[in-house]
Amino acid sequence: MRIALLTEGGYPYPGGDAAAWCDRLVRGLDGDEFEVYALGRHPGQLDDVLREIRHTLPGNVRRVRTVPLWGPAPGGPGARGRYGRRGRRRFGEHFAELAGAVCAARRDVWPATEADRFAAGLHGLAALALEHGGLSAVLRSEQAVRLLECACRAPGARRAAREVPPAGLLTVTDRLERALRPLSPDWYGGGPGPAGADVCHAVGGGCAALPGLLAGRLHGTPLLVTEYTEHGVRLREHCLAGAARAAAPDARPADLPVRALLTSFRALLAHETYRRAELVVSGNAHARRWQLRCGADRDRLRTVHPGMDAAPFTAVGEDTGRERPVPVLVWTGRIEPARDLACLLRAFAEVRRALPRARLLVAERPGGPGAPAGEELAVAAYRAHCRLLADDLLPAAPDGSGGAEGPPVRFARVGDPQLPTAADAYAAADVAVFSSVVAGFPAELVEAMLAGRATVATDAGAVREVVGGTGLVVPPHDPRALADACAALLGDPARRARLGAAARARALELFTAERNVAAFRGLHLEVLSRRTVPAGRAGGAHGGAARPFARPAEARLPGRWAARAGAGSGPAAPRPAVPGQARPGGRPGRAPGWARTPAGPGEPEEGRR
Repeated sequence: MRIALLTEGGYPYPGGDAAAWCDRLVRGLDGDEFEVYALGRHPGQLDDVLREIRHTLPGNVRRVRTVPLWGPAPGGPGARGRYGRRGRRRFGEHFAELAGAVCAARRDVWPATEADRFAAGLHGLAALALEHGGLSAVLRSEQAVRLLECACRAPGARRAAREVPPAGLLTVTDRLERALRPLSPDWYGGGPGPAGADVCHAVGGGCAALPGLLAGRLHGTPLLVTEYTEHGVRLREHCLAGAARAAAPDARPADLPVRALLTSFRALLAHETYRRAELVVSGNAHARRWQLRCGADRDRLRTVHPGMDAAPFTAVGEDTGRERPVPVLVWTGRIEPARDLACLLRAFAEVRRALPRARLLVAERPGGPGAPAGEELAVAAYRAHCRLLADDLLPAAPDGSGGAEGPPVRFARVGDPQLPTAADAYAAADVAVFSSVVAGFPAELVEAMLAGRATVATDAGAVREVVGGTGLVVPPHDPRALADACAALLGDPARRARLGAAARARALELFTAERNVAAFRGLHLEVLSRRTVPAGRAGGAHGGAARPFARPAEARLPGRWAARAGAGSGPAAPRPAVPGQARPGGRPGRAPGWARTPAGPGEPEEGRR
């Protein structure tokens, strides 16, 4: 099976969203061929970085293509000349539909009229991009700004749209241009590309799904959407990021209407993606509820928990019942406000009053590359705040040693010589604590369960679904409840051992990589079984009606096998105009240079565009 893997800010670049999961999926499905179409979200994801990591990709990755969603608009000054008077008029019609839907849609309701307007505008712009070789120039033109302004001032527009200042109109058009860049590359003319794959697998319901939507509309390629981002659903991640920026000290009131319009665009895009996808996969029930709210069909939803490599943690679980001289709590993750480490430090001060010999290990994990400078500054400030809070609430001995048993709180960084891996952190502790106030799928909690550690977690995201009955769950941002739960487990070794063994058994049954890969192998086959050739292209005795399996996979084999395999599938349908190929009555389309990347493993040089 040939699978087009569509990612945004993740695989094949290291440290991105769901990058580790994508790598496990590709390596687990070693009998399938993958073509990766990646959307880069920050300057750290450049082609030179891709060249460095290309040799580490598995052999079944046949091609890697990338489009940057950051930086200035590609195409150069001459790109605008490809749109004549008729092209600009058609652009105005389609962009007015899309902008009108974005300005009128409310987040609490999903009117069919606005969803249909958005879909008509989106697919109309996609057709223009296919015909003219790109959209970036016209999306950044004065015409686009004026059309957006008219949509914001039109009757029926929401209040946030009417309050967008003139400078905000420029910001919105700039963000829309970046979000719609996946419509511009030369990927959609059949053959190599998402349109020629058996299945398009989008990791996230945002911009990554755009190539799959267009391939499905033009060629009937089925689309499978998987929501395995850090916060469960791409739209939820966007909303949380906007809320964090709104609460920042340097936030401006004029930015609120701009964020409201961009959120409306993301919500309508998620609605269109869920409506067109054959299957929509969530990692937990919490993300599933978001997908239902965004318009997903319940019959097309599937829940598959993200798998993890259990091998590094299985050896740790063997010493669950071992007695330690002092009870130790462990906290792992990135030190940031959403993790609420400050609440845990206040709770641990209460634990120390009941168990004076207790110790806390804070195992910090580095964040992904390319984070905005403002976010990095906020994280650094919160890290410094937590260290000062620990020194204030839990002071060490005057000499800084904390006595023979060490300081009450020890900060360490995973990857340093004293703490090489996360498994070493769990091995050094009795109870693992998860204190986040915002969470999608709690990967650190699953790691602790695989290591056989009893867990105390706050009720955020999918925590309750993951823990089941194998750990203690307390309300978020409640130091007293967190302290009582931690003290109860640290003071009861027998109960701690029982919960740890049950947690390990649950994690091995539900959250392993092998189980996850097997589930997606079945989902790919289910999606492929639904594939049909669009009406009017099937040919043969069926009179143009859509029919399944009209193009067998063997049709791609070279030589006489291709002729035999395609003999019964009717006459070949004419392909739509493709950038780089001649069009009847027009000039050849030109693919933008930013869409051309080096050939991947196994890709011939002449196959590059």
